[in-house]
Amino acid sequence: EFQAIKSGFAELEPVICYSVKANSNLSLLKVLNEAGSSFDVVSGGELFRVQRAGADTTRVVFAGVGKTDAEIRQALESNILMFNVESEGELDAISAVAKSMNRVAPVAMRLNPDIDGKTHEKTTTGKKGNKFGMDIERHNELAAKVLADPHLELRGIHMHIGSPIMTTDPYLQSARKAVAVVQDL
Repeated sequence: EFQAIKSGFAELEPVICYSVKANSNLSLLKVLNEAGSSFDVVSGGELFRVQRAGADTTRVVFAGVGKTDAEIRQALESNILMFNVESEGELDAISAVAKSMNRVAPVAMRLNPDIDGKTHEKTTTGKKGNKFGMDIERHNELAAKVLADPHLELRGIHMHIGSPIMTTDPYLQSARKAVAVVQDL
């Protein structure tokens, strides 16, 4: 399956990230690394495991909520591709750690698109009022904050609407909102 995704999108030269929280078995991570996968981590422990698997950390995305200052520092020292940032408070925390290290932290803003993925109420993440992501209606204000901060570099946006999603319509709605944000920025 990985090779099918890799070859299907080869023309775009994507960074395809395996979510380590799904299975952090070191042997599996090594096989995925050898196949050309990169990784999505949500903790310093997961970052350590992908480093042990031989991963190129410049292609690793650090996602998830509740990143500690120590994990932010570890990720910056590892030269990760970017942090997926869940909240304005997290932007501030990443900036403060980067400033203390005299570094620039690469970030992608996780925007909540206010899309109902029509999934189970416990696994929906894209509706207004869900605890994940920043309000999409504030994307210009949030981007301006990142761009004005000398210790942050805006690398992209990120959206997630939940799982499992059984129809394509929520993805289409989210993609349209994402394109509009990118064009606006």
